[in-house]
Amino acid sequence: MERTTNTHSLAIGYVLWIFGFMGAHRFYYGKPISGTIWFFTGGLLLIGWIVDLFLMPSLERSADVRYEEGQYSYNVAWVLLTFLGALGLHRLYIGKIWTAVLYFFTGGLLFIGVLYDFWTLNDQIDEANLGRR
Repeated sequence: MERTTNTHSLAIGYVLWIFGFMGAHRFYYGKPISGTIWFFTGGLLLIGWIVDLFLMPSLERSADVRYEEGQYSYNVAWVLLTFLGALGLHRLYIGKIWTAVLYFFTGGLLFIGVLYDFWTLNDQIDEANLGRR
C-alpha cells in the first residue's frame, strides 16, 4: 500500500493551471521537466494545457505520495514563490534567511534564482520537513 499525505492542494493546482501555459502547475506538482517544456511551448500550444485540466487530480495524488508533510507547507511556499518570488519570501518561510535577504535585494538574483526555485522548491521543502538542511 502506498503512503499518502496531503502535501499539495488540488485547488492551488487549478489556480496555477490558469497560468498553466507557463507550466506553473507542473512545477508545483514536482514535474520540472514538463513544466519547462510547457513554459517554452505555451503548454504545448495550449493542447497539453487543456489536457492537464483533466490530469490535475492524478498530478496532485502523485505529489502527495512523493513528498513529506511537516512543519513547512508546500502550498504556502508555492504561493509565495509564484507571486512574490523575487522578494525571497518563500525562502524566508522555509528558514533560508540569508538567501531570502539576497533575493530581496537582487530581485531573486535577477530572476535566475526564482527559476532555480521553480525547479527545486518541492525538494527544498521536503528536505526542510525531514530536517536535512
